[in-house]
Amino acid sequence: MLNQIRIVMVNTTHSGNIGAAARAMKNMGLSRLYLVDPIAAVDEEAIQRSSRAEDILDNVVITATLEEAIADCGLVVGTSARSRSIPWPLMSPRQCADRAAQAAAADNEIAVVFGRESRGLTNEELHLCHAHVHIPTDEAFSSLNVAQAIQVLCYELRLASLPAENDSADEARWGVDWDYPMATHEQLNGMLQHMEKTLVEIGFLDPNTPKQLMSRMRRLFQRAAPDRMEINILRGMLVAVERTAERAHQKKGEED
Repeated sequence: MLNQIRIVMVNTTHSGNIGAAARAMKNMGLSRLYLVDPIAAVDEEAIQRSSRAEDILDNVVITATLEEAIADCGLVVGTSARSRSIPWPLMSPRQCADRAAQAAAADNEIAVVFGRESRGLTNEELHLCHAHVHIPTDEAFSSLNVAQAIQVLCYELRLASLPAENDSADEARWGVDWDYPMATHEQLNGMLQHMEKTLVEIGFLDPNTPKQLMSRMRRLFQRAAPDRMEINILRGMLVAVERTAERAHQKKGEED
């Protein structure tokens, strides 16, 4: 399970936090660290703070965007310290770990995303996540260092992995062997972009006043966790809608 999980840090500004995150991961048996557009470098301070977790730093993956870092993931969870304008599925660290174990049993890649030290993840970044995880700190002193937050989540992920070592895929999310793996972020995102284009073409979505339609549609499909065949079916439906709309438009033009 743990080798299917990546820890993703966005716009990290302090190299010491990168090193401390690597140490927290190695303590709990995780090894895959992704840095999205980091401001800090993997320098000597990071190496010292990693406390012999240099192998994680040596193999760190650096991407320009969050979407690139999570493109092949079937489950993406973003850490959030505050409520948002549109409610999103919210989990505790333990619930997050249980969900990750279910996704891993079904052979999915998993990403747990951590935001900037000063302000966390943006709304746009959080909307790329299937769910959010909140660490229930004391309200009187809720500020938590990003490496500490990574330690909490890695601990819960390790706990969830221990009984799963002897479990079969029968313990996956739906209680049976599923016929297709979950759609990756890239596949789901492609379908949503296709849907947005189609809705604009048929006049259902006004691109000048989109409001929150596509954010809510994204939330719907990420909550449903469609598999790859279901995504293909949806895209086929969208193609049929586009063709029907085009034929109707051509017929109207001929009549005019």
